[in-house]
Amino acid sequence: MSSQPFIGISTYFEASVKWGVWELPAALLPAGYPRLVQASGGSAVMLPPDDPAHAAQVVSRLDGLVIAGGPDVDPRWYGAARDPRSGPPAPERDAWELALIRAALEAGTPLLGICRGMQLLNVALGGTLVQHLEGHMDTVGAFGQHPVTTVPGTRCAAVLPGGSDVPAYHHQAVDRLGEGLVASAHAADGTVEAVELPQPAWALGVQWHPEMGTDLRLTRALVAAAVEAPALTRS
Repeated sequence: MSSQPFIGISTYFEASVKWGVWELPAALLPAGYPRLVQASGGSAVMLPPDDPAHAAQVVSRLDGLVIAGGPDVDPRWYGAARDPRSGPPAPERDAWELALIRAALEAGTPLLGICRGMQLLNVALGGTLVQHLEGHMDTVGAFGQHPVTTVPGTRCAAVLPGGSDVPAYHHQAVDRLGEGLVASAHAADGTVEAVELPQPAWALGVQWHPEMGTDLRLTRALVAAAVEAPALTRS
């Protein structure tokens, strides 16, 4: 396999985006995501929403997968009534990213979920979400910073021993853990800040936004896992 593993990153469609003289529909991804992957030794592959039936074929061509942050997960995916403070649904993106997650888990493809991506990983495995949480999104449109503490003995703790100060922006969080997931980091108020599947799977979700900082440890760990994963898991 190439020394630059292919790391897919989910993106999203916007109906109208303006750049230069153009204002057109576009597939978007904040630049921090591909830059983080590239700085960590991977080649970034952007994955706009597609037919969920294509997810397994797409994942089979990747060495690793990042599910990016974004809008609230539609509560219908975890059997809950909509809280009026939940954001508008993104059905196309929900269906596509859930299919990518399930395909990655089935194939054994290393997976990193970021913010919404962590929440979707939890939902994909039958977990639920808190639809509104105070204190983790203090200013609309501005990332905050807060400490997280990792749980000893977890993969997250191996990557971030003891914990870290992290950039964060969210108002939803994990409630009931999905099947097989363990909580591997917490905020000071007890909010679950990371979840993972036990060994040998490499599936980790973090509630914060590493792409808004300079700490490469998480994405370097993902890229290392992508290099080390047996080729048969991606065939």
